[in-house]
Amino acid sequence: MMTKKIVIIGAGPAGLSAAYRLLESKKDYKVVIVEEDKQIGGISKTINYKGNRMDLGGHRFFSKNQEVNDFWNKILPIQGAPASDEILLNRIKDYKKGPNPEEEDKVSLIRRRVSRIYYDKKFFDYPISLNYNTIKNMGFKTTFNVGIDYFKTCVSKKPEKNLENFYINRFGEKLYSMFFKDYTEKLWGRHPTQIDAEWGSQRVKGISVFALLKNMLNINKEKETSLIEEFMYPKYGPGQMWEEVAQKITDMGGEIYLNCKVEKIIKENNRISRLECKYLGQTVELKGDIFISSMPLKDLIVYMSNIPLDVFQIAEQLPYRDFVTMGILVDKLKIQNKTKIKTVNNIVPDCWIYVQEPDIKLGRIQIFNNWSPYLVSDKNKIWIGLEYFCNENDEFWSMTEEEMLQFVSKELIKMQLIDSTDDILDSHREQVKKAYPAYFDSYEHIDKVINYINNVENLYCIGRNGQHRYNNMDHSMLTGFYCAEEILDETNNKQRIWAVNTEKEYHETKQYRKIH
Repeated sequence: MMTKKIVIIGAGPAGLSAAYRLLESKKDYKVVIVEEDKQIGGISKTINYKGNRMDLGGHRFFSKNQEVNDFWNKILPIQGAPASDEILLNRIKDYKKGPNPEEEDKVSLIRRRVSRIYYDKKFFDYPISLNYNTIKNMGFKTTFNVGIDYFKTCVSKKPEKNLENFYINRFGEKLYSMFFKDYTEKLWGRHPTQIDAEWGSQRVKGISVFALLKNMLNINKEKETSLIEEFMYPKYGPGQMWEEVAQKITDMGGEIYLNCKVEKIIKENNRISRLECKYLGQTVELKGDIFISSMPLKDLIVYMSNIPLDVFQIAEQLPYRDFVTMGILVDKLKIQNKTKIKTVNNIVPDCWIYVQEPDIKLGRIQIFNNWSPYLVSDKNKIWIGLEYFCNENDEFWSMTEEEMLQFVSKELIKMQLIDSTDDILDSHREQVKKAYPAYFDSYEHIDKVINYINNVENLYCIGRNGQHRYNNMDHSMLTGFYCAEEILDETNNKQRIWAVNTEKEYHETKQYRKIH
């Protein structure tokens, strides 16, 4: 039997998961991965800047899918001893057998989830919850109006033709205007009336005022997404997981080519015959029997030959949202830890903070010390990531790094997080293209593109960008696993791959429990 060559575009979670599953089968396949970036991991990579590591986007390792959890545990086993911050805080728990993070690097930590909203210079739970703190922060009058407004919504539902109506139906107009409207517009650069409600159905499953009330009264049998208490996290960030997977792929005979950009996709007789890539300054040709793509669906179509005009035009206009992360090193932050959670140097305990202030462009703050103490080279410093949503080549994106630092500093001062620019000890910028597939413009016609792609006999589309779907990391992994299985079984059931992340239950809804 002749060896089949499988070419995978993209070395993110989806592409690497597919490659791993194909190679571990030990069937007669030659697997080649091409990746445009110089680094493994896609948007799940980890940037190392002077020993301070940046997680792009904040990646919690938690899934309701046991296959995914087992895979993560196989690659980087869960800690069997306390991490350095747990030792300092005397936060020792009962550990199962596993590696000691103080002695070994190939290990996942168990981290406590803390995530809040920063609004009106006050902290609220994320997602918003109806508890004493929320009521205190909002005040009795606002809380009363929120309740009245919600019950009005219960009587008269709006047609869910857009994201605004989707949110209003679940939270009422008042709560929507406070905690959803401005942030959504900040994230997408569009008013929620311009965004398809499908985005909300994928990201806010099971969450509503009614669900919040049940949680508050402790009568909800299954706690919602926001209430997951713990998650796994690689010692050196999510990129460590995918670098380990990549190493195992090469150990099993797979080939990975970084800095290899696909520029043309040649389609003949309804099959992909070859790719033309720019690699080491040269144009190289890459033939294959089967092609798996996790590259942006827009680029896939634009680079492909012999595409019908209507399909081409829809794909060419598919929208994306890009973002910039600024890593900022400081001695301390002005915001105080008023929670009961003890932290090193008494910093706020949040993994990330959603910034809902309408006059602030900053979207989200990551505090890397709380993700893993090993992300920060000096444990006495605070290393944060500031996430700004923008469009490639717009005014914000096009700033020099120094200009952006000045802009960021002013916002941090305005938010009363630092006193002056002099408080910033060091900084580093990362620009991320096509981070968020968007649900507006030509998206309403995307089914025509998907139907066309699925009819190309030897082509499979996987992952967030490959499917133009706001998948989380575990969703993307599952598309890779299922794709590999369809190839191995020779069933060619592409619908199974596209069915990932279409279930009504949110991907993280699970019995409320601790991992340990």
